[in-house]
Amino acid sequence: MARGIRKKLHLGSLLPFRCGSKSFQPEHSLIGGPGFSRVVFCNNTESQRVLNYGNNYVTSTKYTLATFFPKSIFEQFRRAANVFFLITAILSFTPLSPSSPVSSVLPLALVILAAMIKEAIEDLTRRKQDIEVNNRKVKVHRGEGVFDNAKWMNLEVGDIVRVEKDGYFPADLILLSSSYEEAICYVETMNLDGETNLKLKQAVDATSKLHEDSGFQNFKAVIKSEDPNANLYSFIGSLQLEEQQYPLTPQQLLLRESKLKNTDFIYGVVIFTGHDTKVMQNSTAPPSKRSKIERRMDKLVYFLFSILVLMSFIGSIFFGISTRKDLENGTMKRWYLRPDDTTIYYDPKRAPVAAILIFLTGLMLYSYLIPISLYISLEITKVIQCTFINQDLHMYYEEADKPAKARTSNLNEELGQVDTILSDKTGTLTCNSMEFIKCSMAGTAYGRGVTVVERALSRREELPSAVEVTNGEGHVEYSTKAAIKGFNFFDERITHGNWVNEPQADVIQKFLLLLAICHTAVPEVDEETGRISYEAESPDEAAFVIAARELGFEFYERTQTSILIHELDLISGRKVQRSYKLLNILEFSNSRKRMSVIVRNMEGKLLLLCKGADSVIFERLTKNGREFEEQTREHVNEYANAGLRTLLFAYRELDEEEYNKFNEEFTEAKNSVSADRDEMMEEVAEKIENDLILLGATAVEDKLQNGVPECIDKLAQAGIKIWVLTGDKLETAINIGFACCLLRQGMEQIVISSETPIIKALEKGGDNSAVAAAFKANVLQQIREAKESLTTLSKSSEALALIIDGKSLTCALEDDVKGLFLELALGCASVICCRCSPKQKALVTRLVKIKTGRTTLAIGDGANDVGMLQEADIGIGISGVEGMQAVMSSDIAIAQFRYLQRLLLVHGHWCYRRISTMVP
Repeated sequence: MARGIRKKLHLGSLLPFRCGSKSFQPEHSLIGGPGFSRVVFCNNTESQRVLNYGNNYVTSTKYTLATFFPKSIFEQFRRAANVFFLITAILSFTPLSPSSPVSSVLPLALVILAAMIKEAIEDLTRRKQDIEVNNRKVKVHRGEGVFDNAKWMNLEVGDIVRVEKDGYFPADLILLSSSYEEAICYVETMNLDGETNLKLKQAVDATSKLHEDSGFQNFKAVIKSEDPNANLYSFIGSLQLEEQQYPLTPQQLLLRESKLKNTDFIYGVVIFTGHDTKVMQNSTAPPSKRSKIERRMDKLVYFLFSILVLMSFIGSIFFGISTRKDLENGTMKRWYLRPDDTTIYYDPKRAPVAAILIFLTGLMLYSYLIPISLYISLEITKVIQCTFINQDLHMYYEEADKPAKARTSNLNEELGQVDTILSDKTGTLTCNSMEFIKCSMAGTAYGRGVTVVERALSRREELPSAVEVTNGEGHVEYSTKAAIKGFNFFDERITHGNWVNEPQADVIQKFLLLLAICHTAVPEVDEETGRISYEAESPDEAAFVIAARELGFEFYERTQTSILIHELDLISGRKVQRSYKLLNILEFSNSRKRMSVIVRNMEGKLLLLCKGADSVIFERLTKNGREFEEQTREHVNEYANAGLRTLLFAYRELDEEEYNKFNEEFTEAKNSVSADRDEMMEEVAEKIENDLILLGATAVEDKLQNGVPECIDKLAQAGIKIWVLTGDKLETAINIGFACCLLRQGMEQIVISSETPIIKALEKGGDNSAVAAAFKANVLQQIREAKESLTTLSKSSEALALIIDGKSLTCALEDDVKGLFLELALGCASVICCRCSPKQKALVTRLVKIKTGRTTLAIGDGANDVGMLQEADIGIGISGVEGMQAVMSSDIAIAQFRYLQRLLLVHGHWCYRRISTMVP
């Protein structure tokens, strides 16, 4: 979109509430008390420095110059062998030593020094990253309305900064204004929470008019807020400007490492700096992981130490006995030791003491039984192995210019001992790039594209391949390769404006119009080609807008209060420009599972356009709006079986009186800053999102990454168990399982689901505690029955697969059930856990790791996978489109799932073989 147009964009209705209300709710009364004591003097450096909040310098290194020596020494002496050699080195300085102290101290010093150098080199890499971040430049107000470039690390609380489009926020900021007239901006938080969708932020009205640098020449304000904390999604504060108080909420907070998108610039005031920022408050040191070989080496050291002690003990006993008999009746048996003129070591009169001292001497004499050079040899070998991994061209993803990266050298040999892989699905097995492929409009299914799941189904049932499948008219199926990113739809009945000839053309028109209007996407025009592209809050939403454009309804501009569309007129068959006045947007949320917009068309009609999950849309249909319900249900089930994500589309017309009443209540709810604001807005929206008329459903595909089925097949042949932990519903996960060869033809499926008739009946009646107890009992019964059938099925030598949904998994992970559940899961070749939360992913990983004692590997690409990666013995991060949270928490980073095959079966095999050969 042209800059001039965008700066006038009026999108207040896109926001969950309008800012600038002067009424403070109880939570804001906490300001000034414990935990809410931060005071920020905006644009007033002298007053601010008195509070000494510190600068914006951050560090992610493990050591500093002051702590490197003590910390690294502590790390080295966690190893049993090093502790033993330290003791012998200390003893070598006593007269007990049979050799020079140099022979004991020098080898130990070299081993410790080499390990410390390795630690320093690895930490130096992190240090370089910190230097690069701390030296980034941002424009800071220096007085007189002048903004100069300054380094991030020199920022202080209270500074006014200007961040340009596609720039990262250098600290936690309070948004003051932006290039948009209503002071909104779009923020990408991929680096924080792994979400690729854009988020809308808006400044308070009092500062929204500051669109020029010169406007900050005399700007003075005071912000009082909560103290630094780790909660990314909450913020309480107030802004005092010209003796007026304005509440501050998370809607004005711009977090460090977030990215400014689709906004030319923003002005903000620094509220938290450095390690006080929320992203740094959330950063935790990853757990210290040691390989099984290293732990086994410690056991070998203990064993060798026991032999050494035994040898010295036996020798000291015989020496003590011999020493006691050296002087008998004045005769010297060992005269050459001069027992009549000796020290305590050979004094026949103090034989027990002499035996103890010779025992210590024996420990030093036999200490070479434990090879001190083994550890340093292993460290050097592991570093070289990491180099092999990092430079392997077979694991280099040329398209994104991302090689494999071993972030730690401690776990190389573990790669060759992996027993169980726990994998995320979206973005890990799939591309996380949605394509509009099918739809159901007016009860008729459209779209001849073939999904990966359908191709896998045709192979399982020995049907013709996808490219050979013919349509109903006998024509050969279209290619499944998308010519346009996000649009993989092929159907001559709809494309090229042919939909106007369909029997239900008026319904199809409303459906396509809903595709083009019901969203929060922003169009951008390429000045060179004139091609319109879209920035949307989710990949699904972008696919919908692109589909509408390709099918004749091109959303191309937002004016101050309207959405402008080039649409195909049903009567004339020509493209016409139409304007729809945007009145309200009822945003999508996990609890609502739907999104709606209210617009007024050029004829003056008020329309509510809604899209959402089938479970919430079907129950909101009016009696006269269910004409296509039965056919649409069938199509939605078919799409789910084909591994597609589905949404239902519906609409209704509003009368003026009904809308005015709704708008009054909704505005009041939006202006509230109380803790129950979201609930209030949902209650108001619930009243108007009813009596809908069904139009149809959409189906988008999140395709598998290249090589995923082949990789999983090879890993299964190697005897590695593979678990998929996904948030998708059961049917979709099962079909994706078939597509990626996790589930195979002839494999017996054991399904534990909460969607059984018994459980549904329980949920409809009875109090919550009784329902919960009965639900748990039902899940436990399903697990026991599956466990009993497991024995019978395993005797037939058939491979087994376990599929369990999220509600059932919650019960299965309880202390009194998880043992039985794990026994069942371990008896299966494949396990799919559906509707998993991030916490459940981590709990499942911990259960498998602790209870089995075998090497577990977790692989994921998003922030919701971090717990799983840290719990596993080995964490693999996919450096894809979901930010860097997973990669930064991983032990090894790869760009594509298929590289896991080479990482485990080639590098893992040789790393383990070479390391195990080195260990005696």
